[in-house]
Parts: sequence; structure tokens; C-alpha cells
Amino acid sequence: MSTNVTAVLNDLVETSKDGERGFRKAAEDSHDAQLKSLFVSRADDCSRGARELQDLVQRLGGKPERGGTVAGALHRGWTDVKSAVAGRTEYDILADCEKGEDVAKKRYHDALEKDLPADVRIVVEQQFQGVLQNHDRIRDLRDQFAVAKR
Repeated sequence: MSTNVTAVLNDLVETSKDGERGFRKAAEDSHDAQLKSLFVSRADDCSRGARELQDLVQRLGGKPERGGTVAGALHRGWTDVKSAVAGRTEYDILADCEKGEDVAKKRYHDALEKDLPADVRIVVEQQFQGVLQNHDRIRDLRDQFAVAKR
């Protein structure tokens, strides 16, 4: 069975859009200037990644996705509710971001398990490396805030 490359790419577009929106939400909620800056930078990276994937889909003759996933929207809604009820600390914001990056890691890993053309694989692998770096940076910051929380 052959891989529907545009479907794989569109799944990653949705993942990137979820990341963009999640990081923008984190920037809004954060009270730490350095974290705000980091979150905005990561959101911009996700936006660029989505555009790159959309361009690939279009080049392959497909119709690029424009939005994120329902699950991503539900997660952001849930964080809004938690924030309204109890407020979110920097640790909580980072923990939520890490969960989002865990999802992105899995989706990119799954995409790389598919039979992708070499030029597409290169883009997906490069973006996957960015996801891994994001995840590790967010995790390390979360751990720093966990220590500071004690």
C-alpha cells in the first residue's frame, strides 16, 4: 500500500498549527518576560514549519490544511478553564507545552515511519529535529521551574 504523502504532510501541518497556537497561548499566560519571548519565538517557528509543509502539499498537487486539530483546540480550551479556576504557574505552562511537544514528537516519528519521497523526508526530518530541540528545551525549563517551586 502506498503512502498518501499529502495526507501525511497535512497531518503535520495540523500539528504545527496546534504548536503555534499552543505557544502563543503560553506566551499570553506567562508572566516571565524571557519565557514569553521564547514562546513567541517557538510559535513563529511552528508557523514557518506549517507554511513549509503547506508549500510541499501544494507542490505535490494537494490542498494544504489551514488549521489545527480538534484535540489541540480542546487542550487549549481545557488550559483556559484551568487558568480561570486556579491560575497557571510558569511550571504549569511549561508542563502543558511539554505535553504538546510530546504529541508533536509522536506525530513526526510516525510520519517518518512512512514511505516518503526523499525531498519530503528531508524536510520532515529537519522539522522533527526542531521538535526534539523544542521538547528538550521546554522540559529542561519545566524542570528548572519545578526546583524553584519547592
